[in-house]
Amino acid sequence: MGKTHLAVALGRAAIQQGYSVLFTTATALVTGWVKAHSEGRLEERLIHWSKPKLLMIDELGYLPLAPNAAHLFFQLVAHRYKRGSLLMTSNRSVGEWDQVFGDPVVATAILDRLLHHSQVLTIRGESDRLREKRRSGLIKLAPVASIQ
Repeated sequence: MGKTHLAVALGRAAIQQGYSVLFTTATALVTGWVKAHSEGRLEERLIHWSKPKLLMIDELGYLPLAPNAAHLFFQLVAHRYKRGSLLMTSNRSVGEWDQVFGDPVVATAILDRLLHHSQVLTIRGESDRLREKRRSGLIKLAPVASIQ
């Protein structure tokens, strides 16, 4: 689909314009929070992820988040709200984010802040990797109609 590729291109353009940018995956972000929490450095990590002008979080929704992680994610989004930009990629539509975050109330609160001043790009089609494998004859999957 090219979601990550597009995100990286936008991040590079932001850097070229002089903006500070941090890129991470949602899994790495949450793993870092869990580690920081066990070390008593959670607030320090939240501040770290709040500093760049653009924070890019890739692959949100590939794995469901633990309830505590969902609340931490809300804190990050709330702290960045109107202070810095977030660019997130996901294979899930925003209508499925209650499943991603494991709590419809937290998901609604996160989406309320994210969607207020945002642009949402929906990319439909199949994965570039799967399309290439099918072309080469390695797999015999039917084309995917829609992935977000």
